[in-house]
Formats: sequence, C-alpha cells, structure tokens
Amino acid sequence: MKMYGVAASFLALTMAFAAVAADVGGVKLDDKASVGGQELVLNGAGIRTRAVFKVYVGSLYLPVKAANVEGVLAKWPRRIQLNLLRDLSGDQLSDAVNDGMKESNSATDVDAVKAQTDQFIAILKSMGALKEGSVIAIDFVDGATTVSFNGKPKGSVSGEAFNRALTKIWVGDKPVQPDLKKAMLGG
Repeated sequence: MKMYGVAASFLALTMAFAAVAADVGGVKLDDKASVGGQELVLNGAGIRTRAVFKVYVGSLYLPVKAANVEGVLAKWPRRIQLNLLRDLSGDQLSDAVNDGMKESNSATDVDAVKAQTDQFIAILKSMGALKEGSVIAIDFVDGATTVSFNGKPKGSVSGEAFNRALTKIWVGDKPVQPDLKKAMLGG
C-alpha cells in the first residue's frame, strides 16, 4: 500500500507540472496555448534586456516547432507573448515597437505597413501603465494581429504583411536582440 501512495504522489506531481513547459527569468510559461481554436506549442522563450535591465520574457507559440524565421512566418496561427519583468509605460513599449520595426525590416516594408503600425501603437498606448507581471499576447490568426492584455482583448490590426514585419522584430534577420531570437527559435 505504501508503494502505491508513492507512485500516486509522483503521478500527481508530474501531472501538476505537465502544463508548465519552461521557467524563464522566474516566469512559468505554459507548454501550450490556444489561438483561433488551434492548440499551439511553445517554440522557445528568452529574456529581453535593455542595458542592464530585464524588460520581459518573450515567448513564441506555433502549431509545430520551427527553427528559423521562414519556418515561423509559414505557420499560423502563432503567438508572441511578452511577460513583463518590470513596469513600463505604453509610450515606452510603443517606442520600442517603432524602433524594432525600423531596425528589423527594410524601409520599403516599414512604409508599406505604416498605417497598421500606427494602429498597433495606438492599441499599446491605450493600455496605459504596464505593471511588472502583466502579460501581452500578440496573436496572428485569420489574417489579423490581435492584442490582449492580461487575457483581455485590446484590439486587432488586419494584414499579413504587418504581422510578418512585426514578427521579424523578434525572429527576423536583424532582430532586436540576437540571443532572444535564438531562444525563441528553440536554440
């Protein structure tokens, strides 16, 4: 009977942790996410730093794992999730997105999605003060990029070209942070 109790305890403990795939920077990330009615798997996650500050844990969820930007962009739905490790303002996050779009994409691509980028930035600014521990989910499904904040929908921006340009901030050829790209691509 005692051996049964040990086995049952081990099984219960294993099941309790089965949904948590990774602990990155003290943030426990689920191994799966549901986007557009489809189950996605955690592709990878890492910490975004700025100077000496840890800003957020960035994670990427896809239908099947991918190790390069082409593989990521070929799959949808997809999610990029930001778990904040410090307080930020909507303006700080908006400025970072603007800079990231310009650094990670050609000038032609940036110009082509300027209206959508402005719409996305307005959504970010509408969130106001972002507190440590907050979660921003950026989902691409059915041709639109939807944004949620702590599980609540905040807005949507149409267009695959916009989502491709946005995704390249993290996993493109000129990402915002190379080691974060590597981590999000499962490396």
